Amino acid sequence: MRKIRLGLKGFGEIPRHIYRMCLEDDRIEVVAISDIGRPEILTYLISAETKGKFTPRLEGNFLVSSKGKARFIGGGEPGKVPWDMFDVDIVVDGTWKYRSKEDMQKHYDAGAKRVMLTSVPTEFIDRVVIQGVNDHTIKSSDKLVSAGSATTNATALMLKIISENFGLDYAMFSSVHSYTSDQPLRDKAGTDYRRSRSAAENIIPIDTVAAKWIESIMPELVGKVEGTAMNVPVPNGSLLDLTTVLPKGVSVKDINKAMDKAAKELPNIIEVVDDPIVSTDVINNSHSVVFDKKATMLSPGRMVKTLTWYHSAFAMAARIKELIIAYDNIDKKGGVK
Repeated sequence: MRKIRLGLKGFGEIPRHIYRMCLEDDRIEVVAISDIGRPEILTYLISAETKGKFTPRLEGNFLVSSKGKARFIGGGEPGKVPWDMFDVDIVVDGTWKYRSKEDMQKHYDAGAKRVMLTSVPTEFIDRVVIQGVNDHTIKSSDKLVSAGSATTNATALMLKIISENFGLDYAMFSSVHSYTSDQPLRDKAGTDYRRSRSAAENIIPIDTVAAKWIESIMPELVGKVEGTAMNVPVPNGSLLDLTTVLPKGVSVKDINKAMDKAAKELPNIIEVVDDPIVSTDVINNSHSVVFDKKATMLSPGRMVKTLTWYHSAFAMAARIKELIIAYDNIDKKGGVK
């Protein structure tokens, strides 16, 4: 059986997770990696993070492992990487820089048969897919797609479960997110005031577009969802603090029971924990939702507060790999999932 031929644009944290996950899956082979970094250093990073028999090595311009080899290509703007030379089926752009429809189209025009973002786009594209929410809508004709963001995935899943079980009047969320690679570790002038401050020393409020994309994916929630985010001084492990106002009162038991049911229906995406966990406990957890049962709270009225954990980069890599396979399956069937 022919493997899915994958190209990676950018070899940062999420793409490196994807690369390692593909080493353990015989259905996908990474055949090309485009990054501005030196191949020696990129190989050093992935080797330091990869344990066991698949530890990769650099041979010439190739990243080689027992599961195949990927050609290192110099970085550059979309359109300058000749994906057609490597017969690439799908390009995953993990740079966070090239998120416009125009930039994605340039990858496609350069030979990629499909282009996927590791984050939300800057404008509407063929499809933004949240697994467990709207993944049943994907079509073979989708060429420019996104797997959303970790916050979008966690929030959309939680809102879907709550609204389907209890109804939903309004929702407000805060994403307490680990710092990201584009933040400075010491104060340094950047394009944004707050994001110019040290990620290692500060809780930094930032904007999030998760609410916008949730409303586009779930039109029944238009006008009902708002959200904010803050990056905090931890390298991994994030938290979704979600407050919902329901049409009528419920109990903590009702909420937790609904989450137990959802975890049984979507075991690869949702996990429920009874332990009093903290952020480091979800590192390398591939679930988009790790629901914290002990944290469920109710106001005297109809307001519910829940906490959901996730390892943003690792969970996103898992969703992207699953979405690559889902699209390959419908391509073979030639239609709708």
